[in-house]
Amino acid sequence: MSAESRARLRELLAQKKMTVAPFVFDCLQAKLAEQAGFEAIYMTGFGTSAARGFPDLGLLTMTEMVANVRAIASAVKIPVICDADTGYGNPMNVWRTVHEYEEAGAAAMHIEDQVFPKRCGFLAGKQVIPMDEMLPKVRAACDARRDRNLVIIARTDALAVNGWEDVMRRCRAYREAGADMVFVDGIRTRDDLANYAKLTDLPVLYNGAILPVAELAQLGFKINIHPATMMVAFESMRSALRELKSTGAVTGGRLGGGMFDDFVNLMGAPEMDALGKKYND
Repeated sequence: MSAESRARLRELLAQKKMTVAPFVFDCLQAKLAEQAGFEAIYMTGFGTSAARGFPDLGLLTMTEMVANVRAIASAVKIPVICDADTGYGNPMNVWRTVHEYEEAGAAAMHIEDQVFPKRCGFLAGKQVIPMDEMLPKVRAACDARRDRNLVIIARTDALAVNGWEDVMRRCRAYREAGADMVFVDGIRTRDDLANYAKLTDLPVLYNGAILPVAELAQLGFKINIHPATMMVAFESMRSALRELKSTGAVTGGRLGGGMFDDFVNLMGAPEMDALGKKYND
């Protein structure tokens, strides 16, 4: 489905409406998002790192990230937008990264202009490489595609480091270098969001939830990768574990019944049972 999902993402980007892609870092979350009706999902590097017990500080390898791309893209039919960190090296490394992500089923991927090792876009202490060092990486990423529908997104983290003047200069240069979209990370305030919206003469991705989706869409963003569900999942799991530890039970946590049936049905148990019956009878 990878070629079809890439073509579908191009169709979504050609529409006037904004596409919302919730954060996911495993196949269960991806399937839940698809079932809920989302037309795309975002494989978060922050979440992928956390699921392996690490902070988002450039500690995961390209191989580990690609493995998660492959698992998630295989679990759903909708497009998967993927975090590719810094591309894991110089333009030659970026070339290989694009090949690996494309082979794994990514519909889109973003590469950022941070120094390596990178940091989560909302953490202090980020540094960025010179724009002239990022431009060859953008060109390499675009040239490396075998499927021209693979969306290459150039991300800049220069806002916290150098301010808006440099951000706008970089975004326009990355677009001219061939990037399909640009992505400014680290938007923290409504003023930042207003400045970001001034760039919507370019195809722009926004990461965050400062405003409700309907209001964000009016600002002209093409994609909103939405982190809120990831934080709610974290809080729900933490609360359930604390409740189990303190009370010996979890409200609504019994196996069996409607919720359990929903769970196993989402995983495709009936289809697997039918397949087994087909070949065993």
